[in-house]
Amino acid sequence: MNRPGVVLALVVLGAIVVLGFGSMFTVHQAQQAIVIQLGEPKRVVTEPGLQFKIPFVQSVVYLDKRILAYDSPKQEVIASDQKRLVVDTFARYKIVDALRFYQTVGVEAVARDRLNSIVESSMRRVLGNVPLSTVVSGDRGELMRQIKELVNGEAAGFGIDIVDVRIRRADLPEQNNEAIYRRMQTERDREAKELRAQGAEEAQRIRASADRERTVLLAEARKSSDILRGEGEAEKNRIFADAYNRDPDFFAFYRSLQAYREALQGSDTTMVLTPQSEFFRFFGDLYGGEGPLSPRKP
Repeated sequence: MNRPGVVLALVVLGAIVVLGFGSMFTVHQAQQAIVIQLGEPKRVVTEPGLQFKIPFVQSVVYLDKRILAYDSPKQEVIASDQKRLVVDTFARYKIVDALRFYQTVGVEAVARDRLNSIVESSMRRVLGNVPLSTVVSGDRGELMRQIKELVNGEAAGFGIDIVDVRIRRADLPEQNNEAIYRRMQTERDREAKELRAQGAEEAQRIRASADRERTVLLAEARKSSDILRGEGEAEKNRIFADAYNRDPDFFAFYRSLQAYREALQGSDTTMVLTPQSEFFRFFGDLYGGEGPLSPRKP
């Protein structure tokens, strides 16, 4: 065979290889494929394996047939009691009708945008009919079921089946959190002041009771001391009276000595009295001028 024949044979062989490879495509077990001819879908391949198409005329669009995840951006929802809530949700969906999916949304990016609008509207519709306490309570599962049904009703037209919709987190808006924190702080301050007032009242009551007991104890002690002092004075007076009755001269002498001691205390005591004063009766005479050794009065 001459050289041109060899080249021609190689060209033909190459064309056959290119056409062979161009007519084959493989579908993975986690995928489904749509064969497109001149922009029109011709068939849907859901079984994995080697498949064939018309080369250069038909193309293949692959779609995932696994459960896909979708994270919705945070959105603010107003509950039925007019309280605002920032909700963070996510959804799990699956492409169950590849042909309808391709005809309505085309690619997953567009599907996610459409799904975001559906989830947001369904979320607002359901959560807007219940109070905030229901959203944060154990009834959230029932709310998620209602949202899932609403989303499924609209997403079915895109060939999508919503497997699950969940609220990842539900928080109050930042300004509401600050207001709540301030209200909580005010409430705690009020409780603290109330406890302090109760403590002060209890302290005042205890202090008043202690003062009352102190006054009673002092009064009783003063009463007992006055009684004892009176009894002592009475006993003292009795002893003095008994001593006076036994020896009046000695008693007069003793009382005079006491008077001297009281009157002459200190080094600067000055007294001007006549020598014949009754006060000095025992200065010159031990018997006060009336004893046996005393000089007789004329």
